[in-house]
Amino acid sequence: MTDWIVLAGFIVACFGVASSGAFFRPGEWYRSIRKPSWTPPNWLFAPAWTLLYILIAIAGWLVWRKAGFQGAAGAFTIYIVQLLLNAGWPAVFFGLQRIKAGFAEVSLLWLSIAATIAAFAPIDETAALLLVPYLCWVTFAAGLNFAILRLNPERP
Repeated sequence: MTDWIVLAGFIVACFGVASSGAFFRPGEWYRSIRKPSWTPPNWLFAPAWTLLYILIAIAGWLVWRKAGFQGAAGAFTIYIVQLLLNAGWPAVFFGLQRIKAGFAEVSLLWLSIAATIAAFAPIDETAALLLVPYLCWVTFAAGLNFAILRLNPERP
């Protein structure tokens, strides 16, 4: 029973992070800026992130099952940092409408995801692998953020 409660806790934490994206929405500002032709349609982001947050939660849970919070304290510290950076990007990019700062933030997010994968791998290889789609998506998002920055140099 404890396993399922902890898994539910990881899911709640990840969807708590997701609420940042629900609060800081693209809006008119985003619709008005120039974007590359390969920008995905807006409807794609919610299902993609939903799947990713589930994978992130399961990855954390798998590491907890193998090592516990104390046994993987360093790995969980990195995991929490990447969650906080994940929650921060919508606030910076959409909330503050800062494209350049958004790129810096998503770059830090990318590094923290890579570090989480590296920290999780020795504990649970499956958990590390579950984070690879997340890293791929954030790689794409960083590229999109950079392209938007280049297309809108007059924006902060």
